[in-house]
Amino acid sequence: MSELAAPAKSRRNVEAVLLLLALAVGIGANMLVGIDEDRAFDSDFWVQGGTLVALVLAFHIVLRFRAKYADPVILPIVTALNGIGLAMIHRLDIAESDNAADRQLLWSTVAVAAAIGVMFLIKDHRILRRYTYISLIVSAILLLLPLAPAPIGQEINGARIWINVGFGTFQPGEIAKITLAIFFAGYLSTNRDLILLAGRKVGPLQFPRFKDMGPMMAAWAVSIGVLVFQRDLGSSILFFGLFMVMIYVATSRVSWVLIGLALIAAGGLVAVQLFSHVALRIDGWLNAFEPEVIDRVPGGSYQVVQGLFGLASGGMAGTGLGQGRPDLVTYANSDMIIAALGEELGLVGIVAIVLLFVLLVSRGFRAALGTRDGFGKLLACGLSFTIALQCFVVIGGVTRLIPLTGLTTPFMSAGGSSLLANWIIIALLLLISNSARRPAATGLSTDMEPALASPADTARPLKRSGKTETEVRRA
Repeated sequence: MSELAAPAKSRRNVEAVLLLLALAVGIGANMLVGIDEDRAFDSDFWVQGGTLVALVLAFHIVLRFRAKYADPVILPIVTALNGIGLAMIHRLDIAESDNAADRQLLWSTVAVAAAIGVMFLIKDHRILRRYTYISLIVSAILLLLPLAPAPIGQEINGARIWINVGFGTFQPGEIAKITLAIFFAGYLSTNRDLILLAGRKVGPLQFPRFKDMGPMMAAWAVSIGVLVFQRDLGSSILFFGLFMVMIYVATSRVSWVLIGLALIAAGGLVAVQLFSHVALRIDGWLNAFEPEVIDRVPGGSYQVVQGLFGLASGGMAGTGLGQGRPDLVTYANSDMIIAALGEELGLVGIVAIVLLFVLLVSRGFRAALGTRDGFGKLLACGLSFTIALQCFVVIGGVTRLIPLTGLTTPFMSAGGSSLLANWIIIALLLLISNSARRPAATGLSTDMEPALASPADTARPLKRSGKTETEVRRA
């Protein structure tokens, strides 16, 4: 009991020290780019560095007042990733005479401001449980918006996943992954016992009832619909994978995984047979180095092959920031930024970046383990897995482990909608980690608990003692 009663520590000072290291990494990378390009300490360097420092400092101050028990490692990791991404985009701008870094800096400002707004608007993450079905409706609207006729819906490079917002394009599916995670977490935390207890047992596996498979079938239909109508393989994988992980975490049933894998296999086979863009993507993956495949338009493998050559030329230590030719790869600052980083930072740099993502995802899972409510556990797991799956799909596509899908690397690739969505995810993870780490006395008042926690969370029987979890906590 003495261990449970020990006062929780804020660790915001630890976060401040780590932020200094993260800023040194991001701003230092930008400085090296300027030195190698004979543009050291120009106006771009000071504007980008100063803006990044101001944004991160503002977020850190907000955390000291709104979520002082939040994980101290998450924000520094994201700061380092965002800073490295800005430096590489700036480096590519110099080579291609573009201004994508300015747009990325603007979107970084908007994204951090949105994350700060989430910290102020949402006092406790459990409040989101009230909007379970509203989140489903919002998700449907967001996914349908790109299918609207012009000038709203926009088709770019064969994919119809963007909408026109006046000053540019926006990908609403990036926000939909957050609202879908909220819906899945709310639905599964409420219906977990029903899904677990009902169904038929076949050997060691217990399969759910057909009517309880409705959400999975809906998730499968959404992912297939995105693939068919929006021609976006990456988002299709992301949406269905999100639901698969969350339902497995909620039930611990292997049967759900088997059903999901069967649906994925069935949908994939049908898509390859019926949709030419999917078949071309698969062929470009399997036969990437065939001359007729490299130069094929559309569906060629030129982008992947050039990215592989860039990674190979980087070797172990890389060519050095500003000394390679990552601009030879199409969409080097967005889809293929991992290839650009691999060429100039080498295998060592890529491994360091991957380890940062691994640490970020693990801290998200740690927040899930520490929080006291089922909704928060599922939401933190789902949001963390979204980042993990997106990184796997991107890096796997660049290295030709799996077909290239066109997803962006979180926090690093040029793209405003992705940056905005991922910073909001970070804000939600920080809220959940704050709830997990703070003393019980600073939580929500007891009159709010019944509205936010399900009966399964507060009165779940414990196997050994036969008492409810509530009775044990009181004891």
